[in-house]
Amino acid sequence: MRTNRLGRSAVEVTELGFGGGPLGGLFAPLDDETAAATLSAAWDCGIRYFDTSPHYGIGQSERRTGEFLRGMPRDTFTLSTKVGRLLVPQDHRGRSDERFRVPATHRRVWDFSRDGVLRSVEDSLTRMGVDRVDVLLLHDAEEHFGTALREGFPALAELRSQGVVGAVGAGMYDPGMLTELVREADPDVVMLSGRYTLLDHSALDDLLPACTERGVSVLAASVFNSGLLATPRPVEGAAFDYEPAPPDVLRRARELADVCEAHGVLLPEAAMAFPLRHPAVAGIVLGMRSPEEVRLDSAAFDARIPDGLWSDLREAGLLDARAPVGA
Repeated sequence: MRTNRLGRSAVEVTELGFGGGPLGGLFAPLDDETAAATLSAAWDCGIRYFDTSPHYGIGQSERRTGEFLRGMPRDTFTLSTKVGRLLVPQDHRGRSDERFRVPATHRRVWDFSRDGVLRSVEDSLTRMGVDRVDVLLLHDAEEHFGTALREGFPALAELRSQGVVGAVGAGMYDPGMLTELVREADPDVVMLSGRYTLLDHSALDDLLPACTERGVSVLAASVFNSGLLATPRPVEGAAFDYEPAPPDVLRRARELADVCEAHGVLLPEAAMAFPLRHPAVAGIVLGMRSPEEVRLDSAAFDARIPDGLWSDLREAGLLDARAPVGA
């Protein structure tokens, strides 16, 4: 699988990355055996970039990812995690986590201060059982952006200068704030959730031009917009950004599927290929929860997409004219 370097760093990622949200029981429980088999399938398919976070299953995703990767030579994979939420133990009797199907053994405490970042990194290394991570990202800082920019990012830059991590940046869904980070600081990479997809081109306004200008790499996450683009023919009730898709969005997704079908392409195949056509995008990151899902996504990622698909999508008014889709 092809790899790309993140910004001016020496860190490289495979163009298809493994997102660790499902390992934390996102939306549905996931047992240890299935989690390990899923990670193993990803490795067998050539994936060497693994992304996780303390937030995912209040530490469960990090523990599972670390347990698997400890069996692999350290120089053969790239590992990223995130900062911004500290995990504080609590009495979990009678409680369950809100989004992740795990016992609520800890509560999340927002902290983008320097001390919070350093503590978060130390805790993550302990949970994963590794001595370093390759990429460190500010996570979901939208409601705490001032502190994240003033205190959190300088702490990441300090760790980078010390050689503790190879590349730093932020993972958010707000392209405007990520643009400010790119212009005001010196990140190597940003992970953008759901804002550069077949259905949402808003990153073309400011973020992608800023990243191109400053040599910052983009990792595109949520390329299926949380489900609507994950099947060949979107159905009623399919999720778009974690909510039922509005009628106009569902209609647009079906129009995308129509054009894809005319070219013998599945909608998920096009959804995975589209972001990588932009020169600033170094890779896409997909959450996967079973070996079968890994193999299906890997096969879709490898699908050949004819250039005529992109031109027809543009002619149909389904692609922004600014989106680079040439070979």
